[in-house]
Amino acid sequence: MAISSRTALLVIDVQNDFTPGGQLAVPEGDLIVPLINRLARQFTQVVMAQDWHPTGHASFASSHPGHQPYDVIQLPYGEQTLWPDHCVQSTAGAEFHRGLDLPHAQLIIRKGCNPDIDSYSAFLEADRRTTTGLAGYLKERGIDTVYMVGLALDFCVMFSALDARAAGFNTYVVLDACRAIDLNGSLATAIERMQDAGVGLIQSTELI
Repeated sequence: MAISSRTALLVIDVQNDFTPGGQLAVPEGDLIVPLINRLARQFTQVVMAQDWHPTGHASFASSHPGHQPYDVIQLPYGEQTLWPDHCVQSTAGAEFHRGLDLPHAQLIIRKGCNPDIDSYSAFLEADRRTTTGLAGYLKERGIDTVYMVGLALDFCVMFSALDARAAGFNTYVVLDACRAIDLNGSLATAIERMQDAGVGLIQSTELI
C-alpha cells in the first residue's frame, strides 16, 4: 500500500516501563517492537509520544496515602485511575524501548509533564482543556490522516485516537501493533468507543 505524504504514523509510549520488566508492564508489550519498525519504514512522517512524569505525579498511587495502584479516585478534573510510579522523567523506565529503530522520526511529544494532571492522549491532557500542540503540528505539516501503534491500546492509544478524530483527522489504529492492559474490561470498552467515534481498526497486513 502506498502511504500518502499527508499521512503520519504515531508511535504511542513504547517505553521500558510499559514493556516486560517495567513498572507498569503491558503483557507482550515488547513483541510489537519489530512490527512497529517495519511499519514505520512505510511512512515519511513519524511522531513518537513519550510519557514523561515528574516525581510525585498526581496519577501515582504513591502520591495518595492510603490508596493502592489501580484504585480510582476523584481529582479536580475528574475520575483518575492510580498507577504504580512509572515513566519518571530522566529514568531508564521512561526511555524508549531499546529495540525501536525509528531514525527518521521527526517529533517526540512528551505528555504527563504537569504534576497535577494526567495525560493518556498525545493530543489533550486529562483535564480535556490543555493541549500538547500535536494537532497543530500535524496540521501545519499538511497531515490529514494518522495511523497509531503502541501501548497501551485501551488507554493511551485509545485516547489518542479519539482525540485525533475529534481534531478532524482520519484515524486508524493498527491492532496487531498494539497491546492492551485490559483492566476490568477496558479493552472491550476501548474497542467500542473507537468504533463509535469512527476510528478505523485495521491489521498491519493492510499497510505492509
